[in-house]
Amino acid sequence: MRLDLYQAETARIAAEQATLLANAQAILANGQNLSPLEQNGVLHALQVLIENAIGKAKQLLKASNQPVPVSGYDAFNALATHKLINAADLPEWNAAIGLRNRIVHDYMNINMAQVLNLVAADKAGFIVRFLTTPLQP
Repeated sequence: MRLDLYQAETARIAAEQATLLANAQAILANGQNLSPLEQNGVLHALQVLIENAIGKAKQLLKASNQPVPVSGYDAFNALATHKLINAADLPEWNAAIGLRNRIVHDYMNINMAQVLNLVAADKAGFIVRFLTTPLQP
């Protein structure tokens, strides 16, 4: 797939998931609780956003004729090495990838209050910005 088409699709998916998170954020801002179904929707939206970002990172590396690592952590480290993202942002990316890993693999130990605090503070905004901004290798 051409990189421009891939980036357009990542942006579309990111916009959909960002809307879901914004709806949850509005509910939380009104002092209301999310239902268990809405909480699961938040987790799914975060998982999709982060996996989408990992996929974009790998596509950017591929388009740059760089080796494509298996690990999301390694993919973002490579983007920083090749100055496709700011190296100062790596701790944020590592935290996001860690959250995705916990959602997928360690779901029995998710602190939902902590996740909802992240959503209320729009801590996933940097992921949406990465996905909606076309980057050139």
